Amino acid sequence: MPERSSRRRARGAGALLAAAALAGAAALTGCSGDGDASPTPLWDVSPASVAAVGDSITRGFDACSVLADCPEVSWATGTDAGVRSLAVRLLGPSKAASHSWNHAVSGARMAQLPEQMVMAAKERPELLTVMIGANDACRDSVDLMTPPADFRSSFEASMRQLRASAPKTQVYVSSVPDLKRLWSTGRENPLGKQIWKLGICRSMLGDADDMGAAAVARRDAVQERVVAYNEVLRDVCARDERCRYDGGAVFDYRFTGEQLSEWDWFHPGRDGQARLAEIAYRNVRAAAPPA
Repeated sequence: MPERSSRRRARGAGALLAAAALAGAAALTGCSGDGDASPTPLWDVSPASVAAVGDSITRGFDACSVLADCPEVSWATGTDAGVRSLAVRLLGPSKAASHSWNHAVSGARMAQLPEQMVMAAKERPELLTVMIGANDACRDSVDLMTPPADFRSSFEASMRQLRASAPKTQVYVSSVPDLKRLWSTGRENPLGKQIWKLGICRSMLGDADDMGAAAVARRDAVQERVVAYNEVLRDVCARDERCRYDGGAVFDYRFTGEQLSEWDWFHPGRDGQARLAEIAYRNVRAAAPPA
C-alpha cells in the first residue's frame, strides 16, 4: 500500500508539472486553451513621432524648383497640404511640425546611411522611414554601381547603428523605385531628355533614345541591380522584429508624367511625393506587413 500510494503521488506530481509546462508554453506563444492566437504586437500603427533618412527623393529634390531640395513636400515629413506627408497623416499638421525630422541627404548612397542613422537616433523617433538605393544604381557607368554585397553590409551596419541608440524605434523601409520605368516615362518629354544630358543617372538615362543592344543591356543591368538592392532591403529588414519592408510597393508603382518633376522628369514632383506618402501610410497602418 505505501509503495502504490507513492507511485500515485509521483504520477500526480508529474501530471501537474506537465500541465504547468504546457500553460507556460501557451503563455509564451500567446495561445489560449482553445487554440486561438493572441500575440503581443510589436508594430504600433499610430507612432507619435517620425524621422526620415535617405536621399534626394525624401528631400523633395526638384519638386519645387530646379536643382534644389524642397523638404516641405517630402513624402515622409513634409508640411505641404497638397502632399499630406506620412508624418502629417499620422500626427496631424501641427504635431508633425514639431515631432518629425528629415535627415535625408540629396545624393546619398547606402554607404552614407549609417551616419544619417546616428542623427536620426538622437531624436528617439517612434517611427523611422528609410528610402535609399537609387544613387547606388544611378552612376556614370554600370561598373560604378554599388555591389549588392557592399549594399547589404552598409544597410546591416546602419541598422546596428540605429539599434545601439534606439532599440525600440520602428523602421519602415521603402523599396528602391523602378528606374527603368522612370526612364520609359520621362523620355516622352523632349525637355526632360535635354536635362538628362546634364548628367542625371547616366547609367540609366544616358543616350535616352538609343535602343541599340549595348544601351538596352546597360539599362537591363541597372534594373537587375535595383532588384538585387530591394532583395537586400527585404532580407535585412526581415531579421529585425521592428522593421517593415513595403513589399516592393514603391518599385511596383507606375509613376506617370504628371507625377514627375517638371524640372528633370525623373524625381517625383508634388503629385509623385503624395503618391509615395499614400503608399507609406497604407503600409504603416496595416495590421500586418505586405506579403
